[in-house]
Amino acid sequence: MTRNRTRIPLLLLATLGGCVAAPSSQAPVPQVQTPRFDTHGLESVMGQNARHLERLLGEAELDVREGQARKLQFGSAVCVLDAYLYPQRSGAEPLVTYVDARLPDGRDMDRASCVAALTAARR
Repeated sequence: MTRNRTRIPLLLLATLGGCVAAPSSQAPVPQVQTPRFDTHGLESVMGQNARHLERLLGEAELDVREGQARKLQFGSAVCVLDAYLYPQRSGAEPLVTYVDARLPDGRDMDRASCVAALTAARR
């Protein structure tokens, strides 16, 4: 009788072992995450449309469109600001989702400081 008791769990384990999925030959698709960055001091530009940016910073020196995406570039003697606008859903107006700032010589600059400098120059 003890012999039958040990056979049943072993048979169950053997049966359940066949239910384990075999490794897939396809590589898993990586999850792409939007990079996060500090937006403190960027409240006047983040999430805004192109018209708002031009009212705030003046006419863009460069306006590049690729598909539904858009890049506006604003500059002064102090800095250059690139604003990247993407629609949040298909057919929607593109809004600023990322900004990058640099000095006129190409070195990195604090984004919020550049926005403040461009805004002050506009006034």
